[in-house]
Amino acid sequence: MVEALAVASGKGGTGKTTATLALGMALADRYDVTVIDADTGMANLLFHAGLADVETTLHDVLLTEDPVPVGAATYERFGMRVVPCGTSLAGFEAADPGRLRDVVAELADDADVLLLDSPAALDSKQAVLPVVLADRVIVVVQPTVPALSDGLKVQEYAAAYGTDLAGVLFNRVREDEPVERIASKASRYFEGPTLGHVPEDDATRAARQAGEPLLAHAPESPAARAFGQAAAGLDVRPGDGDRVADRFRSAVVPDRP
Repeated sequence: MVEALAVASGKGGTGKTTATLALGMALADRYDVTVIDADTGMANLLFHAGLADVETTLHDVLLTEDPVPVGAATYERFGMRVVPCGTSLAGFEAADPGRLRDVVAELADDADVLLLDSPAALDSKQAVLPVVLADRVIVVVQPTVPALSDGLKVQEYAAAYGTDLAGVLFNRVREDEPVERIASKASRYFEGPTLGHVPEDDATRAARQAGEPLLAHAPESPAARAFGQAAAGLDVRPGDGDRVADRFRSAVVPDRP
């Protein structure tokens, strides 16, 4: 079985990468999980996963000339496999994002769940590609009207390319925010369930500074528990690995963002 889930937000600052790794660790208790940093232009997952010093990343796999095998850029961390992307401008310019189709297809052969940490802004066809490849998308938003508007754009893009919505995850929720009222309004517009409300938590910042996923750094923190509950409510849908891999390889890179 395998399902590819894109974790997207439509804007930066929502805690999307933190959410991707937290959901990955929580799901790894039940599934074989691989997390891929699909943000080839503004990657930062490697800092969150303690992989800042690795020499081989997704950029090397996506090279148009002499690419390395994806296994060379895959690391066992925190009970899951992690494929980080590099941060250099040279690496980004030399990489062909379209090759991500083959990378995801190959990784699908050896996982139950693929989590694609997607670019924050859907402003190019390369940025949209993870949403195109995914079976479903998880939208990470803060409980504010602008963030919800950006999240709805993600849903619109996903629907345009035949990708379903797995759910909406409210993140970085402050105590003074009317999250229940906003979530109630959001349910009218989003076509998937609300997976949970994750509070703003100092432990999240401390985990980033330590270079560890939140669930490894502070597993009993309020935010970590909320992410765990969100993962428990996520209905992972099994798919035939060979069929899914073939679909990834044949996915069309969109002509427009």
